Formats: sequence, C-alpha cells, structure tokens
Amino acid sequence: MSPLPRLLVEPLVRAALIEDLGRAGDITADAVIPADAVTSVAFVAREPGTIAGLDCAAIAFALLDPALVLDILVPDGSQVQPGETIATLEGKARAILAGERVALNFLGQLSGVATATHGIARSIAHTHAKITCTRKTIPTMRALQKYAVRCGGGANHRFGLDDAILIKDNHIAIAGGVGIAIGRARGAAGHLVKIECEVDTLDQLREALDAGADAVLLDNMSLDDLRIAVGLAKARAITEASGRITPDTAPAIAETGVDLISAGWLTHSARVLDIGLDFMT
Repeated sequence: MSPLPRLLVEPLVRAALIEDLGRAGDITADAVIPADAVTSVAFVAREPGTIAGLDCAAIAFALLDPALVLDILVPDGSQVQPGETIATLEGKARAILAGERVALNFLGQLSGVATATHGIARSIAHTHAKITCTRKTIPTMRALQKYAVRCGGGANHRFGLDDAILIKDNHIAIAGGVGIAIGRARGAAGHLVKIECEVDTLDQLREALDAGADAVLLDNMSLDDLRIAVGLAKARAITEASGRITPDTAPAIAETGVDLISAGWLTHSARVLDIGLDFMT
C-alpha cells in the first residue's frame, strides 16, 4: 500500500500526542526511567488480522525522538497471525514509553478496520462486487480509516459532501420526488461530478434510471428485488447495495450481481485488532 502523505497524517498524530502528554509530559517514565536508558521493543499481533496504520506509529515515535529506529517487518495490507512480529523499535526508553499508547491506538483501530474489510472482501471474492466504506467515520479520522479500508482490500466511497452528489431519502422527501431531485442535481453538477440516488423500491429505481442517475443505492432490498434491480440498471447505472452487510450475508448480496456493497460499520464500529508492544531487552 502506498502510504498517505505525511502532511495529512502528522497533524492527527501530533494532536493525539499532545492530548496524551498533557501539560507535563510522561511524569511516570520521567520519574522511573533514567534519561539515558535504551531498549528494544516489538509490535506483536495477539490475533489474526490485517495490518494498517504503521505510518501513524512511525510518526508518533519520530515526533518524540527522531533517533528512534523503527524496522517494519510486516507492511500495511499484510495478513498476520497470533505471535507474529509486525515491527521492532529501538532507542531511548522514555520516548518509546511516551509514544506507546498513541501508536497502539492508531495501529489497533486502523488494523481493526482493515481486518473487518478483509473479511467482507474475502467472502465476496468469487463475485465481481467490491466492498466499500461510507462517511460514517470517526471525526477527524476519515482519511486514515478510508486508507485502512483500502489496506483490507476494499474501495472508498465519497470522502465528503463535496466530491459527489448522493441523493438520499431525506433529500427526496424535501425535494418532492426522485425525478425532481435528480433533475435539480443534474442542473447543478459539474461535468466531473457523479450523481447517485438512494432508492427503496423498484418503482423509485425506474424513476432514478429514467432521470439519468449515474449510480443507484439499493437500500435494504430483498435478494429477489436486488436481482431485478441489477437487470433494470444494467448498462445504465452502477448498482450499490446497502443494509445488513456482514461476512455471512455479503456473499448472497454480491451474487445478485450488484457492483458495490457498502457498510458503515467497517469504520464506525470495527473491533480494534489486538496488538501488543513487548519489550525485547
């Protein structure tokens, strides 16, 4: 995986360090550990998963002490097994202890997102469908979490309200209908801006297709309706299914022929991957 630009990542890591170090720094390590003490540690997986977020850990330690030496053994996007060493770190003990929690917070959370995404991606690998995330991300963490989705083999949905038009049920209700909403969107959108419309029924789908939607979000439709929807939209619009997406339900949904499957829980509720920091010396 190509890492995110440091310019995007460093402010988030710096803010996390400032939050943790507070007004006086790590008073425990400063009191207990001699200033010249050096040590070596290893980041070790406690359970199977997909790694993401090593750049965050690297930046955290570099901000505290640029002399620390981080050796990444298992890069982002890799699969790990329990007991596997992901990376090693060597240098001043105080700096390592001060950055440990921030580094593990980022690494564990992002690896959890990547692991959850990989589980879905693996379950639908026999189809042409792709798993994609949504805007349901932890505030300020969107770029990182969407990067983690890519590490897990998923694709990214829009990054914000400004890079694509997604007409949802509330827009339709206020605008007065699917066709009206899409017509207004088409009149306002630039030539590079795609228009997607959420639909709950096949009748709404037909209206969206007739109005020229580029993509249709098929929300909580039955498998039978999804199959019909795919047939109606063929060569006319990209199809995206959402609702009740899990590793168990995703294969049957993907087998209907939809192009995309979206799941908000990949970013807002993915379980943290258990990664520990073990002292080697």
